[in-house]
Amino acid sequence: MLVPIEWLKDYIDLDVSTEEFCDRMIMSGSNLETCEHFCEEIENVVVGRIDKIEKHPDADKLVVCQVNVGKEEPVQIVTGAPNVFEGALVAVALHKSRIPGPLHGQPKQEGGVKITKGKLRGVESFGMLCSAGELGFEDKVVPVAHKDGIWILEDEYPLGMDFAEALGLKQAVVDFEITPNRPDCLAMVGMAREAAATFKKTFRYPDTVIEKENGTGKTSDYVSVKINNPENCKRYVARIVTDVKVQQSPWWLQKRLMYAGMRPINNIVDITNFVMLEYGQPIHAFDINQVKGGTIIVENAAEGEKFTTLDNNERTLTKDMLLIKDAERGIAIAGVMGGLNSEIEEDTTTIIVESANFNGDSVRATSKKLGLRTEASSRFEKGIDPNLCEAAADRVCRLIELTGAGRVCQGSVDAYPAPETAKTIDIRVDRINHVLGINISRGEMQEMLEGLEIKVEGTDNIMTVTPPTIRQDLLEEEDYIEEVARLYGYDKLPVTLTKDNSEAGMPREKELRDLARDSLCGMGLNEIQTYSFVSPKGVDNVRIHEDSWERDFVKIINPLGEENSVMRTILTPNMLEVLGRNYSRNIEKVRAFEIGNTFTASLINKDKLPDEQYSLCIGAYGKAEDFYSLKGVIEELLRVVGIRKPIFIAESEYGVYHPGRCARICVEASPEMKAAGEEYEELGIMGEVHPDVAGKYGMDGVRIYCCELMFDAVIRHSDTEIVYTPLPKYPSTSRDIALLVDEDMEVGRIEEIIREQGKKILESVKLFDVYRGEQVEEGKKSVAFALTYRDKDKTLTDEDVAEVHNTVLRALKERLNAVLREM
Repeated sequence: MLVPIEWLKDYIDLDVSTEEFCDRMIMSGSNLETCEHFCEEIENVVVGRIDKIEKHPDADKLVVCQVNVGKEEPVQIVTGAPNVFEGALVAVALHKSRIPGPLHGQPKQEGGVKITKGKLRGVESFGMLCSAGELGFEDKVVPVAHKDGIWILEDEYPLGMDFAEALGLKQAVVDFEITPNRPDCLAMVGMAREAAATFKKTFRYPDTVIEKENGTGKTSDYVSVKINNPENCKRYVARIVTDVKVQQSPWWLQKRLMYAGMRPINNIVDITNFVMLEYGQPIHAFDINQVKGGTIIVENAAEGEKFTTLDNNERTLTKDMLLIKDAERGIAIAGVMGGLNSEIEEDTTTIIVESANFNGDSVRATSKKLGLRTEASSRFEKGIDPNLCEAAADRVCRLIELTGAGRVCQGSVDAYPAPETAKTIDIRVDRINHVLGINISRGEMQEMLEGLEIKVEGTDNIMTVTPPTIRQDLLEEEDYIEEVARLYGYDKLPVTLTKDNSEAGMPREKELRDLARDSLCGMGLNEIQTYSFVSPKGVDNVRIHEDSWERDFVKIINPLGEENSVMRTILTPNMLEVLGRNYSRNIEKVRAFEIGNTFTASLINKDKLPDEQYSLCIGAYGKAEDFYSLKGVIEELLRVVGIRKPIFIAESEYGVYHPGRCARICVEASPEMKAAGEEYEELGIMGEVHPDVAGKYGMDGVRIYCCELMFDAVIRHSDTEIVYTPLPKYPSTSRDIALLVDEDMEVGRIEEIIREQGKKILESVKLFDVYRGEQVEEGKKSVAFALTYRDKDKTLTDEDVAEVHNTVLRALKERLNAVLREM
């Protein structure tokens, strides 16, 4: 909501600086976005009159103007503006002047544009004639009369007078963000009421008293109103104005609209827009000659009915859209836009002024279906007080009377089936003080509330309050506590500690997720976040089998498109999209991870909620990346989150990854699972992405390494409890062994047997070499381990170690056919 400070002063006596105004309004609960000071850059721009126009000798589209700026000699200015004429009052930027800009075809410059004398096609020009856009106004607010040329003034001003001063252009405009619960603030009157309560000033309502209802006849002689859908049209007020003169609005009215972000068009349209901005109540005007039978009927449209709106677009309506009709046809889409068939024309002499209240949900649905959003619809959507209708209609008629735009007929036609009333409740003074932690009197609270036009009655502690019907958000005691808090000043509320000493806790699941994030970031990975809504084609791209659970999608009922039509079951496709996007932008190396929700539909019970779990995905590519670098990251991550003995099992059937370069990540099964015959429980899968999958993401020939962990399973097996182990008292001894095993033998299986046979004195097993070469026969490989032995109760002898060590070697020979390699 754009609020020009000068306009605001029509309703309250504001005697503070703009900066103080902004600060105080923020502290009283108004959300302020920006404060802009217009035309501050204007220097040496004056009012001038074009006395003489001659053709440029060397340019068909240029003319040479002699401009009187109040000095003895006229100023010669060359211009190409199409709307200049002799006698026109214009804005003249003299030599060494400055304007906000931008100039035509050039970007806007900070600090404005400096104008100096020069030559245009050989003819000297000692300045320039300015358009509204060059003086800092956006194209969307430039008056229709000046949109395609320089700014020509309608009123008389002294020649040579500073242009910005003459027209009052140097103004401050504050942009407030209006929250959905405060539609009353989408109006100058609403913001003025807020400012009056904040600064404890007297609030003045706009003048709605029509002095002379001297139009021909009464309103009821011209028009009748019938509401056939009172649920969606609570009230409809109509007034008649005769002897209408359609022309440009006076400058004060145009200026108000421009600074509020609207384009001046003509006096009738401008007045209706002005009142909409002033009261927040949309107004529409019909040419009565186009309203057949002098009848206004508010009812739903027929299914498939065609209607042409003011923007000259034909629209197809549905039976749930509210339409304003005359005796024969539709003339406006209620709350959205009027019809081209009843538009105000230059020859219009009698108009119907409509001030109606329409249901916000109905207007929102209509606006969305038609793809047509207007200033009126955006206000109706948020909810408008029907009690505004009469005052807004009277205000329009009063402004028509003041500007001489027509004569107002007597009375109005007001259809109001069920008048709106406010909700009266009791609130407690001591409760307000207790919640806010303050101690102010009932009288102070009453003064604050009455400043917002809230009626206060009742006893000392109990205040019976009745808000104005425009405050549709005041329903409960808590709402009034908030009103007292913001008018008292949020900055004045005391800061206190909670009255207990309980420590804020964090769920274990979140703690482990944060721990995983810290660990991965510490290892040089970057966290990413991707959308949960995905395309079902993602699992096709990663070669997921047709019968796999990864295709049990939760489908979106009303998706934006196929690319967002289901909820993700795995994170890997999203990760590959991110890696592919980075690779396409010549990023040589990426290491990334994501912790996010995945969703799986219940195929057995369709009414059951989807299964939602956390997953962790890691993706990487680059020169230093390989299967083992990723495995190292995963092992360190699992160690940090309390899984100390992960098991990696080779996998060759999962379509995402390269066969033979993929492993399932498991842990030893729980006793319950072992009883069911399961040896391991799977945590996830890792490996090198299949070349076909890499090609789908534009990464042909690139080796990509990914891992996806079911993080909820990781959490179940996590044990982060730290147990103290005393430093060993007795020394350790080591033995290195190099074993010849079959090429397809898993190192993890060898380690498992070593640990099993090492009994109590085997402290650690570390793989330090895998060798394939001339000294190893084909089909075999050499794997070397360092075994460390230690007894916590005594110093080991060679015999003690040899006994256990030989047991280990015999078991490897018998169970894996693994023999010591001869060096």
